[in-house]
Amino acid sequence: MLTILGFAMIATFLVLIMMKKMSPIAALVLIPALFCVFVGQGSKLGEYVLEGVGNLAPTAAMLMFAIVYFGVMIDVGLFDPIVRGILRFCKADPLRIVVGTAVLAAIVSLDGDGSTTFMITVSAMYPLYKRLGMSLVVMTGVAATANGVMNTLPWGGPTARAATALKLDAADIFVPMIPALGVGLLFVFILAFVLGKRERKRLGYLSLDEVVEPEKEPETVLVTAGGGGSDNRKSVGGAGVDGTGVDAVPADDDGFQGLDPNRDTLRPKLYWFNAGMTVVLLAAMIMELLPIPVLFLLGAALALTVNYPNMKEQRARIAAHADNVLNVSGMVFAAAVFTGVLTGTGMVEHMADWLVGAIPEGMGPHMGIVTGLLSLPLTYFMSNDGFYFGVLPVLAEAGAAHGVSSLEIARASLVGQALHMSSPLVPAVYVLVGMAKVEFGDHTKFTVKWAALTSLVVLGAGILFGII
Repeated sequence: MLTILGFAMIATFLVLIMMKKMSPIAALVLIPALFCVFVGQGSKLGEYVLEGVGNLAPTAAMLMFAIVYFGVMIDVGLFDPIVRGILRFCKADPLRIVVGTAVLAAIVSLDGDGSTTFMITVSAMYPLYKRLGMSLVVMTGVAATANGVMNTLPWGGPTARAATALKLDAADIFVPMIPALGVGLLFVFILAFVLGKRERKRLGYLSLDEVVEPEKEPETVLVTAGGGGSDNRKSVGGAGVDGTGVDAVPADDDGFQGLDPNRDTLRPKLYWFNAGMTVVLLAAMIMELLPIPVLFLLGAALALTVNYPNMKEQRARIAAHADNVLNVSGMVFAAAVFTGVLTGTGMVEHMADWLVGAIPEGMGPHMGIVTGLLSLPLTYFMSNDGFYFGVLPVLAEAGAAHGVSSLEIARASLVGQALHMSSPLVPAVYVLVGMAKVEFGDHTKFTVKWAALTSLVVLGAGILFGII
């Protein structure tokens, strides 16, 4: 019964948000609360929620201060050269812009943190999509899928979890997977090329001068704060790419200032200080010198103090990004209700046991392939912690009984990460859709199929190369 209710709860959540019958925050809170009552454990709802909130509190703190930090870096002009460089490379060509989005997301993903990747990528690319009227779900879909493939880096999380759970060396898991992951990343670039070509066909070209020309209404930040949805946008040509119905955004919508070289928040004299501080922050994060929430807390405080020593200016910068902070952190705490109920009621455990038990006996010798296939739905519907520490050891044990090594099982478990990064249980995805002003349901409808296909390409390449 718990297995059925678990799948029913997840399906209900996804259907309601994709049909836009409920907002993600409301759905993340009310649906699990209702199902907790159905399970007969309504009296324990508070306990489950507090446990979930406690588990996700460090993530919420990290996102809050990371948004403030990178918001200030955007304000002071740290990423302006990146925007201008990509703009001139892309030459206002939608095809090049989409491919550039994939390349930028992949490069920035080297820091191992999805939230950071999405903040930098959206900050750099959003002005181009906005000015050209391109479909923003193409940007979020390509960025999420590219980051999902790169998320398998040893310091990105999944590989380290797999190594810890199965008591293996992370390098032994990751290094042999590089060719398959390389094929997956190449597929993302090809996908970006195809989607970009369709955007070019839909929109045509715009001159570079038209793209960089400032708006009439002044704006003091490079990317406006706030996580509003797409329902207030004006259509300029019908449904968006791939028939999702997402409207393209015209250049004059909400007075967006793409590249204002004269905005008051710029601090050109402190450019190299800010660049150096950001490099040190990312290096400290990769080297795990301090917990990530602490690093961003310190970074945000230092960035505000150095760039805006006046208290009034500091308050203005914090207020400018308050909408994004509230939107994202609120979503994380709402997701804590969802994960808390899933875990506390035992739904996740029963769902995992059912899936493992449903594996036919004859598939035992092919547990590597089975693990790769299972990693798609399991890492989408579960947290990485739940999958790697709860399910993977069971799969590895089943594989060992049929002569399949734990290393092969561990490598196969990384296959689903391209899809995992668009899971409603991943806090970083709310940073992506919030900053891009895309409805989560629209992002899900557009991205899931491409991300799942990317994961299958990685699995196929792993089988072809004899890795899995």
